[in-house]
Amino acid sequence: MINRKLRQIIEQRLFRRKIIVLTGPRQVGKTTLLKMLMSDLSKKTLFWNCDEPDIRQKLSNPTSTQLGTDIGNSELILIDEAQRVKNIGITLKLLIDNFPQKQIIVTGSSALELSDFISEPLTGRKYEYNMYPFSSEELIDNHGDIEERRLLERRIIYGTYPDVVNYPGEEKEILTNLTSSYLYKDIFAFQDVRKPEIIEQILQALALQIGSEVSFNELGKLLGLNSQTIQRYIDLLEKSFVIFHLRSFSRNIRNELKKSRKIYFYDNGIRNAILGDFKQLNLRSDIGALWENYLVSERMKHNSYSLFYGKSYFWRTQQQQEIDYLEDIDGILNTYEFKWSNTKHPKITDTFAKNYPNHTYKVVNPDNYQLFIKGEI
Repeated sequence: MINRKLRQIIEQRLFRRKIIVLTGPRQVGKTTLLKMLMSDLSKKTLFWNCDEPDIRQKLSNPTSTQLGTDIGNSELILIDEAQRVKNIGITLKLLIDNFPQKQIIVTGSSALELSDFISEPLTGRKYEYNMYPFSSEELIDNHGDIEERRLLERRIIYGTYPDVVNYPGEEKEILTNLTSSYLYKDIFAFQDVRKPEIIEQILQALALQIGSEVSFNELGKLLGLNSQTIQRYIDLLEKSFVIFHLRSFSRNIRNELKKSRKIYFYDNGIRNAILGDFKQLNLRSDIGALWENYLVSERMKHNSYSLFYGKSYFWRTQQQQEIDYLEDIDGILNTYEFKWSNTKHPKITDTFAKNYPNHTYKVVNPDNYQLFIKGEI
């Protein structure tokens, strides 16, 4: 059983009179984490699985009296797949307001509905965390840095969804099933998506553009859609934890790109499954893009689990001067260049160095990547 970073974070915040909300994509281990917490805590526990229709009905429009009868003397209340319950935010508010001594932990497979319906009722009453596929940092903690270094190519090609990691040899089948059914299930269930094929077309286009700036207008022209439609679908894909974006950094240089964005996939395996491309790295022309997606997504996981308070960006000028990734922490700019080949030793562009003297610069390659994904450089 691979230990998750969120396990310790959640345990440190138990019984503080707040609900703990855990969201993330399907199949990343949220239910498994709940069961880990159950085994860790010697508390009388009530587990509600909202896939069950009678549980959904019980939680849809209850009174506080009904809830009190149902939970009885349970100290720990776990509600799994809560996004399936109508008016779940009001129900959770009743629980925490009337039974503040109880600890309630809620999971949802997507930010689509769960966040929308709990945000207002639970203002000031919750801790909220996102859970992702295994982070390489978690895998290093479990397998050791040497073993994970040996498996680096596999991680870059197949990603780190739990089933992919736990069932080597079945990666293609697992990822194909994920991208054909589970991945977009929340979008289809909760949103008015009249043409599901558009989702696949947009994702295929984005998969070919990782590491490059993304233009809603250009995507619209490519797919025969207006930019507002493209933007709406991309927003849905972000809320369902398929993709995420970085914005361009700018402060005072005339030719900086100020409103650009790059879009990355949370998982390399999902990206490659969308394209149907699982070739070995030595046969690929997109290794630079895959390397960048892997590093940015792994750093994002680290920052999320470390409760990172800085901001993440990329930087580029109209003259194509660029920095792959930077973090702004209290005015210090930590900048990074990603190189799959460790024979190259680039230097930071003079334009950036002169205008932002308060910076650090590191090249991340296969020799030192573990330090980067663990936040040590």
